[in-house]
Amino acid sequence: MGHATKHRYTIVVDRGLDWKWNPEGFHILTADDYLAQLQVQDRSSGPGRIINLCRDYHYLSGGYYCSLLAEARRELPMPTMADILDLSGKRLYAFALPELEASLNRIVKRLAEPPTHDFSLHVFFGHAEDPRFRALGDELFDIFRFPLIKMRIRQNVKHWSITSIRPLGLHQVRTAQRAFFENALRAYTRAPARRKANRTPELYNLAILYDPHEALPPSNPKALERFARVARSLRMEVELITRKDYHRIPEFDALFIRETTGLNHHTFQFARKAEQEGLPVIDDTSSIIRCANKIFLFELLASHGLPTPRSVSLDRFCFNPERIAAMEELLGYPMVLKVPDGSFSRGVHKANDRAELEKHATRLFIESRLILVQEYMYTAFDWRIGILNGRPLYASQYHMSRNHWQIYRHQPDGTITGGGFRTMPIEEAPADVVETARRAASLVGTGLYGVDLKQNDRGVHVIEVNDNPNVDSGVEDKAIKDLLYTRILKEFIERIEAGRRG
Repeated sequence: MGHATKHRYTIVVDRGLDWKWNPEGFHILTADDYLAQLQVQDRSSGPGRIINLCRDYHYLSGGYYCSLLAEARRELPMPTMADILDLSGKRLYAFALPELEASLNRIVKRLAEPPTHDFSLHVFFGHAEDPRFRALGDELFDIFRFPLIKMRIRQNVKHWSITSIRPLGLHQVRTAQRAFFENALRAYTRAPARRKANRTPELYNLAILYDPHEALPPSNPKALERFARVARSLRMEVELITRKDYHRIPEFDALFIRETTGLNHHTFQFARKAEQEGLPVIDDTSSIIRCANKIFLFELLASHGLPTPRSVSLDRFCFNPERIAAMEELLGYPMVLKVPDGSFSRGVHKANDRAELEKHATRLFIESRLILVQEYMYTAFDWRIGILNGRPLYASQYHMSRNHWQIYRHQPDGTITGGGFRTMPIEEAPADVVETARRAASLVGTGLYGVDLKQNDRGVHVIEVNDNPNVDSGVEDKAIKDLLYTRILKEFIERIEAGRRG
């Protein structure tokens, strides 16, 4: 069956005879052999991924110790100790029942032929054996990451209820379920039943989170294709995932978020989950938090002496004639009002006089207690400097939308138009623009950032630091082509390798 280090997944079973499937792509170990290991295994290809298929997970059993020692050995077991504890008693998993039962009843109501009596639902690696309950299986696996689960479901007078959720051992997979088990296992691990001849295996596995329906995504489809193509030359496999793939994060070596991020948003949950699993992630949660709020960024930049347009953070409880007069003296008209968490020019308004100031501020105060008010600083274009882990990547000039004062113009009908652009090698951008951008990004973190700046006769001014900046084919890669994708992917490889050396 080969050495464990040659396979991405090690499957642990109580007895050798419990395994009745093709072992291709896996390292099969008995619990006795796994527990008897006296030294940490070679982690040069990353932390081991252990699928614990023991018969029993009860306290101090063999299955319990397999997951416990896997975590001690800095491997990634399924189930984890937290999972084992969660399903050790109904009072511990009761927190999940209301949401699961709500999903169950929504599904049943939509079925053309609903169940007519109590039944059991088997869920293997997130796949429900009864395909009608696929969504319920996904949701269950998001909460309890056990390889094999049996859910008992009872019909009550007006609704269906879940009476128990129990993990299963491999020996409880019935003969009729064997094909379903293997298909679910190989779908989860992406391990083919037969290895392709003469194929060099990938060393790294990168998930790219994206939304195929997003109007203004951080990377257009051609850019995503180029990431995948360039990755292959680095022996990295790229897989595009969506918000439905949350439970699959531990399958990968790293996560790259190519969807507009937000705090009360699934992108933040994906980043947090990746960090909990020990995976390199761009953008990380700290970067999302710090870049999400323009007022925080203004305070951060100002406290470190970075040049910004003259700005005021305005509290709705202090919005009075005296405060307005002080702002008029400091900033003058026009003024630019910004809701703290806007993006792509959304929530940004220009006030040419006091009446417009009061109108826009009143509207924005509905969304946020604080808003940012800045002097209007016209330039024909904004600089965007891409920074990755403190290193400048690209320099672009984003021109204002035609007959408009912003890069993006949001039309009343919902359409969005943008201005032109010019991208150049970083060496051709003004040195003071690049250095100011580098200093600003360093205050946020070591991720991938797009620093927006304006340059005029008063110097260079930082407008904001964006996490999750655009990397679009035909725009940011215009000057250095595939080298842009290579540098980003190599940063992931460096981080993956650093984690493996750990």
